[in-house]
Amino acid sequence: MGILVEFGAVYDPAINNAVLAFDASLGADLPAGVIETVPSFRSLLVRFDPLELAFQALEKHLQTLLSTRDWYTAPPPENRRHWVLPVVYGGKFGPDLAEVADLMGLNEDQVITSHAEHALTVAMLGFSPGLAYLGQMPKIWDFPRRTTINPRVPAGAILVAVRQTVLPATDIPTGWRQIGQTPFLSFDARAARPFLLSPGDEIRFEPVSQAAFAAFDQDNLLRESLQGTGA
Repeated sequence: MGILVEFGAVYDPAINNAVLAFDASLGADLPAGVIETVPSFRSLLVRFDPLELAFQALEKHLQTLLSTRDWYTAPPPENRRHWVLPVVYGGKFGPDLAEVADLMGLNEDQVITSHAEHALTVAMLGFSPGLAYLGQMPKIWDFPRRTTINPRVPAGAILVAVRQTVLPATDIPTGWRQIGQTPFLSFDARAARPFLLSPGDEIRFEPVSQAAFAAFDQDNLLRESLQGTGA
């Protein structure tokens, strides 16, 4: 069973911040019987075992926690990771870069600069294993997704539309526009920690050469990200 805690009706950074801050606070003192919490753009699903935790008891606990502060202005989770991910923009790594530049009324270098200069928050994971929805870009990035589907973009593709960036961890079909690719892979089903990105994490993209892409050391990046959390 589950209880859905809704903080708004649409995606908005303040609403998503409330979801992530509330989830972090709840997770710091999770009641026995709660199986997992699943944050989304605007809500938090709290799954629980009704044989171990009564619905009414969990509902009261959640209502009490909700009343303790203004969650829309709460600070981000303290344990979130800060990532700097290398990206090759354009060419075979970003076949839609020129099209995106036309939609934005910029040249390709300006698109790259704009995309790389903004730190983005992992708003939620979904659609496919490890796929991260990141937001929010400035209004100039508010253009639609395609009306047709690309049957396959690779893991690590940098996908953009509607003021968001999407970062898939596996190959997927998509209508989002690909402007680059990172060698970083955020999902490994064989690893002790299969999902590397978590809602609330902060990501900044760094333009690199194809040679740097080929020489990327994911283990070194993971060590640096752990240092950023104090772990």
